[in-house]
Amino acid sequence: MSLRYQRLYVNIDHVATVRQARRSETPDPVAAAVLCEKAGADGITAHLREDRRHIQDDDIHRLAAAVTTLLNLECAITDDMLRLAETLRPAQVTLVPERREEVTTEGGLDVVRHETAVREAVTRLKRLGIRTSLFIDPDPAAVRLSKAVDADAIELHTGSYAHAPRNPATLQALKDAAALGVSLGLAVHAGHGLSVDNVGPVAAIPEIEELNIGHAIIGRAIFIGLDAAVREVRAAMDDAREADRF
Repeated sequence: MSLRYQRLYVNIDHVATVRQARRSETPDPVAAAVLCEKAGADGITAHLREDRRHIQDDDIHRLAAAVTTLLNLECAITDDMLRLAETLRPAQVTLVPERREEVTTEGGLDVVRHETAVREAVTRLKRLGIRTSLFIDPDPAAVRLSKAVDADAIELHTGSYAHAPRNPATLQALKDAAALGVSLGLAVHAGHGLSVDNVGPVAAIPEIEELNIGHAIIGRAIFIGLDAAVREVRAAMDDAREADRF
């Protein structure tokens, strides 16, 4: 399976992180989401954490009303998170692991260990027509079990690649997991630690149809503006995708 166009979802959590540093009203992540869409983002991702360290419940409600592309809600498998998803019915919910002490998500969801809870959450969301994705490490067992619990998609955790992009094994693991996922009938997404400098090889993987990028875009926006930062990554993805065709 080779898709020429690859979707870019921009994670706007990091705008909320700046806002929460002062507990103020600005910068507004919803306003950032609107700018990202105008710059060419195909969707917006927001991660509502249990401790509400950046994105707040009100942000999610406002995003659900304001986003004109697609909203991807990242959340842990907890009853209150799932109830919020059921109320707002975003286009997609990506189920992620969460540890209170971590600065950012440090690994994929342990589908093997939490199979029952994952299966129940997927069933609960799909009953309302919400597309489901599981944020997992590029591990064959996790990919196969994602299919077994009836998820629609997987998002491959690219952290190992981002930390060691020159190590061929990190990229190969993503390639193998993506190919396996598609062979099983799963849509394949990827994200974590990707930037304009390292996104090319991942964007070139033909089976990956969607990338989630946040921190690098928001950080780059400090220097060149949000519109330009989104367009810069979009161009890097398109260039890699086009080059892979030849």
